Amino acid sequence: MAPGTYHHRNEPVRDRTIEVRVISAQDLEDVKHLSRMRTYAVVYVEAGRTARTHVDETGGTNPVWNETVSVTFDARLPETDVLTALNVDIYAHGHIHDKLVGSARVLLCDVLKKDEGGEKGKLEADPIQCVTLQLRRPSGRAQGLINLWIPPTGKFFVPRDSFSFCEPETPVTAPPESGAAAEESAKSGGVGGEAGELRMVDGECDGGTVTGTSG
Repeated sequence: MAPGTYHHRNEPVRDRTIEVRVISAQDLEDVKHLSRMRTYAVVYVEAGRTARTHVDETGGTNPVWNETVSVTFDARLPETDVLTALNVDIYAHGHIHDKLVGSARVLLCDVLKKDEGGEKGKLEADPIQCVTLQLRRPSGRAQGLINLWIPPTGKFFVPRDSFSFCEPETPVTAPPESGAAAEESAKSGGVGGEAGELRMVDGECDGGTVTGTSG
């Protein structure tokens, strides 16, 4: 049985799918000395059930993906194995074969929260967790960091195109105001005020940060 795989005997498999935003990595080991390194990330809980990002063509040792992937695994795993983890492997794309650059992992129990005590509304209102993980080379040496966004419920309740790093396809322009409406808008600081403001500034979360290691 492959590592990270667990099945109850005579019980049907119940799958769960979670979303992970793979943002970027920094200070990676350069394993392509004769050309620019082109990297992608592979994300999984169970070995053999992986999701991957596109290949970053320009970032080299500091790639940026900004891509949401869906990771599927046996829903019973977190209940039966407290060491069940979300794994991220970064590979350098090659013409003949791809080379592993670094790996990281974070326990699911540290990033996925249960809906206990009426917490669902709170989780839906604040769906972003910024996670920075230490990457380790195949030798075990620490080298580089990987940045992820993981919603505590496993799903993004905020539309993805509302994230500050997403450029809207069509600019939205408020209709001109006149008379009392314009005067009231000026006093309140413009259209929209603070209502519905997303807790994110210049692509960075304003909330807490969970930091994990691959150790």
